[in-house]
Amino acid sequence: MVTTLLSKVAVAIVVAVIVRWGWKLLNWVWLEPKKLEKWLRDEGYKGNSYRFPLGDLIELSTRIKEGKKSFVWFGPKPRVYIRDPELIKEILLRPNDFMKPHPEPFRDRIVRGLAVAEGHQWTKHRKIINPAFNLQNLKIMFSAISSSCSDMVHEWELLTAKTGSSEVDVWPYLDNLAGDMISRAAFGSSYEEGKKIFGIQKEQVDLLFKMLFLIFIPGGRFIPTQANKKFNENAKEIRSVLMAIINKRKKAIETGECKCDDLLGILLESNKKEIEEHGVGMSMEDVIEECKLFYSAGSETTSNLIVWTMVCLSLHQEWQIQARDEILQVFGTKKVDFEGLKNLKILTMILNEVLRLYTPLNMITRATHKETKLGNMMIPPGVLLALAVMHVHHDPEIWGDDVHEFKPERFSEGIMNATKNKGSSAFFPFSGGPRVCIGQNFAMTEAKITMAMILQRFSFELSPSYKHSPFAVIIIPPQFGAHLILRNIA
Repeated sequence: MVTTLLSKVAVAIVVAVIVRWGWKLLNWVWLEPKKLEKWLRDEGYKGNSYRFPLGDLIELSTRIKEGKKSFVWFGPKPRVYIRDPELIKEILLRPNDFMKPHPEPFRDRIVRGLAVAEGHQWTKHRKIINPAFNLQNLKIMFSAISSSCSDMVHEWELLTAKTGSSEVDVWPYLDNLAGDMISRAAFGSSYEEGKKIFGIQKEQVDLLFKMLFLIFIPGGRFIPTQANKKFNENAKEIRSVLMAIINKRKKAIETGECKCDDLLGILLESNKKEIEEHGVGMSMEDVIEECKLFYSAGSETTSNLIVWTMVCLSLHQEWQIQARDEILQVFGTKKVDFEGLKNLKILTMILNEVLRLYTPLNMITRATHKETKLGNMMIPPGVLLALAVMHVHHDPEIWGDDVHEFKPERFSEGIMNATKNKGSSAFFPFSGGPRVCIGQNFAMTEAKITMAMILQRFSFELSPSYKHSPFAVIIIPPQFGAHLILRNIA
C-alpha cells in the first residue's frame, strides 16, 4: 500500500515537472514570440512572421535593409531596428532601463569586462578604469604611441627608398600598428607579450565566425569540434600570459619599482586605491577581462579609422593637401608633440567625417527586461533593440542629399551644427550617454598622431589594384585590403 502510494506520488511529481518544463519550453519557442510579434505589428513594425527555430538568421542580410520600422527574428527573440536619433538618444541616456542583451553568446565569448557589465559592477569598474583614460595619462602614453608610429613609418620609408614610391597594401601595416600601439600603451615594457595576446585575440574572432551557429546552441561550447578545442586552448593561453604580466606588475608596484605610466599600471594603482578606501575593488579575473577588452575594443577601432581615412584622402587629394598643410604649419618637419594635436582642426573634421561614413560599430544593441516606455510606445520585456548607427549616419533627412559624399566641411562648426538641425544626437560613432566609449579620446589621439606622422612624410593615392570593399561584420574592415601608392615627400 505504502509502496503504491509512493509510486503514485513519484509519478505525479514527474508529470508535474514535465508539464512545467513543457509549458516553459512552449512559452519560449512559440507563445512569447507570437505575443511579441502581435505587439510589433500593432506598433506599425514590419517583418516576417515568427518561424521556429532560427527565425530570420539565414536571410538576415536582406531583412535588415527593409523599412524604417522593421524587425527581424534572432531565433525566438525579435530585434527591432531603431532609426530615430531622438529615440536612440533616449535609450542611451537610460542605461538602467535599456541594458545590454544578456546572454549574448557571440559577444560573451570574446568580450566581457566594462563593455557588458551592468549596475553596481559597471559603476565600480568605470570608476576604477576612468583614470587610465584621462587627458594627463594620455599625455604620458604619447611617447609609447609615437614609437609604434615611428616604427611603421620607417618600414614605409624603406619600401619607398629606391624609387621614391611604392604600391603598398597599408591595411596589414595599420592593423599591426594598432596592436603595437595598444600593447605599448597598455603594458609598457611587456608590450612584446602584449602583442602575442593581440594575435591570439584576432584568431579567436576568426574561430567564432567558423562556429557561428554552434555558439547559439545551448551547451554548444562543449561540443568537441576542432574550432571549439582551439578556441578553448587560446583562451587558457591568453589568461596565462595576462596573469604573468599582471602578477609581475603588482609585485613591481608593491616594491616601488613601477612608474605606472601605462594602462595596466594606472588601472592597478586605481584598483589598489579603491580597495584601500572601500574594501572591495576588481578581482584578478576582472583585471584580466579588462585587459582583454583593451585589445578587442581598442585596436580594431583605431585601425579601421586610420585605414578609411587614408582611403578617403586618396580619393580626395584636396583634403589630403589641406590636412598636410595644417600639420606642417603646426609641427613643421619636426616630431609631432602632444600639445600640438589640439590645433589640428582640419584633421579633426576629416576624422569625424570618416567616423560618420565608416562608423566603428554598425549598430549598438540593447534589450528590455521589463515593460518599458520609449517615446510613445510601451515596449514589452524580451525585445532586442538595435540602434542603427550606420543607417542614422547615412540618412539623407539628417545629413542632406550629399549624405554619401565625403565632405569634412560638415563638421567645420563642430558636431552640434553638422546635421540638418538634428543636433549631436545623430552622430554617435562611440555610442553615447553614460556608457559612451571610455576610450574614445584614446582612439582619436592614436589616429591624430598616426595621420600626422604619415602626412608629414608621404603623399598617397589609390593603386589601380585597389578594390573598394567595406565589409560590415562587427566593425567595417576593408575585405580586400587597401592598396595605395605611397610617395616619400620627406
